[in-house]
Amino acid sequence: MTYTVPAHRWTLTRTALRAAGDRFRTLLTDGTDPTAMATREWTVADSAAHVLSIAVLYVALVEDSDVAVRIPDIETILPATNVDTVADVNDHVLRHFTERDPDRLADQLGEAIDAILVATTRTPPETTLPWLGDARVPVCGVLAHLVNELLVHGWDMARAVRRPWPIPDDHAALYWDQFFLGMLHHDYGVLLDTSLPMPKRPIAVRFRSAYTPTATIVLGDRRIRLAPPDHPVDVQVRFRPARFNLMLFGRTSTAVAALRRDVVISGPRPWRLPAFLRVVHMPNARLAPNTATAGRCFGC
Repeated sequence: MTYTVPAHRWTLTRTALRAAGDRFRTLLTDGTDPTAMATREWTVADSAAHVLSIAVLYVALVEDSDVAVRIPDIETILPATNVDTVADVNDHVLRHFTERDPDRLADQLGEAIDAILVATTRTPPETTLPWLGDARVPVCGVLAHLVNELLVHGWDMARAVRRPWPIPDDHAALYWDQFFLGMLHHDYGVLLDTSLPMPKRPIAVRFRSAYTPTATIVLGDRRIRLAPPDHPVDVQVRFRPARFNLMLFGRTSTAVAALRRDVVISGPRPWRLPAFLRVVHMPNARLAPNTATAGRCFGC
């Protein structure tokens, strides 16, 4: 199946990156205390440095150039990373990415986002790039991933200093359809660990949102794949992207998401979802603001 990114999704992704970057930089420099704890382990400045480190890595990726900040062994660490070791990689990068001054972080982030947008102006959005775990991600998905980093870590920072931080659903949705589904259309490498215990028979989960195309993901035979629209399913998950993303990364609990009906689980065999989530999940959320709401996967 030929993979294409609709022109309006590419335009929205670029617009969302600019908007999220500008809001993030303003939050960082507008009298915010950089020493306030944004998560259990990171200050506001640490969180901003983390996002900047990703942006700097992406500049090198889209420009096909060397990384501006030297991080030992990064070339060998990134291809071997999976979702359960991402937190260790983050720690390693931050130990060598030492800038914590809010103004300098904001300026460098603005420069990095400018560089990414300029470098990809004429790039077909379907162009794949190497990513963590030796995955292949469309360039539109790489930008969408950075949008999500800005929105989720901006949420942490705003929460720490008691500032509003609305997350637009149409911008949040880009993480799901442009990054995650875009990666599944190509190659997830070793990012999703299919050496984990597998269900005895395949599990098919259909994801629906008003902001994204409906997608069915099947886990079975030690692989994860996208299925045709008419494929029978075990579970259906309907979600609102902004709150769904916060749940995925442990910022809010499954119970809260369900009570708010931000995530609705149904289907003929909903009890099969936990087995699916043991393999198909997001990185560990050990940095979540509250251990009571931290989760390591799609809300499990």
